[in-house]
Amino acid sequence: MASKKEEAAKMQVDESAKTSTTTPAPPKPAPPPAEEVRANLQLIERAVSTLEPRYTARVLRSLTTLRKKLDAKVLAEVVGGLKDGPVKQGLLPYLPEAPSSSAGSMDVDSGSGAAATAKPAPALTEPCPEVDVYLRLLVILRLLDAGSVEKAKQLAHETVDKIQQLNRRSLDAIAAKVYFYLGRLYELQGDIAELRPLFLAAQRTASLRHDDELQATLINLLLRNYLHYNLYQQADKLVSKTKFPDSAGNPQLSRYLYYLGRIRAVQLNYTEAHTHLQQAIRRAPGATVAPGFYQTMHKLFLIVELLMGDIPERALFRHPVLKGALAPYLKIVQAVRTGDLAQFQSSLQAHAPLFTQDGTYTLILRLRHNVIKTGVRALSIAYSRISLRDICLKLHLDSEEDAEYIVGKAVRD
Repeated sequence: MASKKEEAAKMQVDESAKTSTTTPAPPKPAPPPAEEVRANLQLIERAVSTLEPRYTARVLRSLTTLRKKLDAKVLAEVVGGLKDGPVKQGLLPYLPEAPSSSAGSMDVDSGSGAAATAKPAPALTEPCPEVDVYLRLLVILRLLDAGSVEKAKQLAHETVDKIQQLNRRSLDAIAAKVYFYLGRLYELQGDIAELRPLFLAAQRTASLRHDDELQATLINLLLRNYLHYNLYQQADKLVSKTKFPDSAGNPQLSRYLYYLGRIRAVQLNYTEAHTHLQQAIRRAPGATVAPGFYQTMHKLFLIVELLMGDIPERALFRHPVLKGALAPYLKIVQAVRTGDLAQFQSSLQAHAPLFTQDGTYTLILRLRHNVIKTGVRALSIAYSRISLRDICLKLHLDSEEDAEYIVGKAVRD
């Protein structure tokens, strides 16, 4: 009996030990934003010293989440820890004034200890150019979010000039981000045409230097620039005269394929446009990662499918991210499917500003013939003989001459 009691007690001890060891440890608290920035600076320096671009790629992947945490205090703390030199002096004019020393001493006295609020000692060496450009990029983002567009443009131009003078391959990925946000700053003010000569010269330089990352970004920026002003012929020439880098990432490739699909759709090459847009949707980031771009691609994709004579799937309009954005397009699809010209005209007039903003208005106007052709096909099935006047009334056409022309073309097709 004693041995059985001892064995039962050992089993209980073993079970309690197992449960104690299997309990998960509490998650570590997230580091302060200033510490995240300093860790990114160390990763960039490691990428430069080891010639490993994957560290820089890791830093840029966290840029979106880090941007939400940035504020003037974090940037002032990070820049204040740099060595007094050209890098620090170049960033200080774009930052707010640092808090006074008396306020800092009061914070230390009121805190739990000096170690809790102690600032890191200033660096003893000047940061490398990659760190300098990355910090400038963070300041540009902060100024952009704060609404200081002119100040951000000035700093972005200074950074671009510095990048062009350096010519360092370890700087390519960060330089591409700087050029992208420079274009974004000008786009917010509606004067992106001014950047066209700068982007064209930078694209030629990037091509000669085999800077694939920057070259892909600049080609997309130029295509966006041309399409913004409906310069489709110039955009087509750019596509024919340049070669998109094979090593470019999926986000840049997806944007390039989308612009290519828009160009081909305007040129009436709907089959090729449909192929490009399908590839763009497959290579694009997830719907929750970039919902705006995801919606924009599907808007154009729907119109191209209709112009090809196909009807999009109903499930596409039930997608959580697309449901609200595609509601006006659903009415256009229903009008094309049923051949109801009155519904098509009313939907087009009701949502004309939205279609113009999306850049699909002129393509939707081409669908009028598809709507009429669908209506004529329905009438041919329902009636063995019908007058042109009745066709004109049922299809809501302007005159019997239009009905005669449309019926003759439908018979010929």
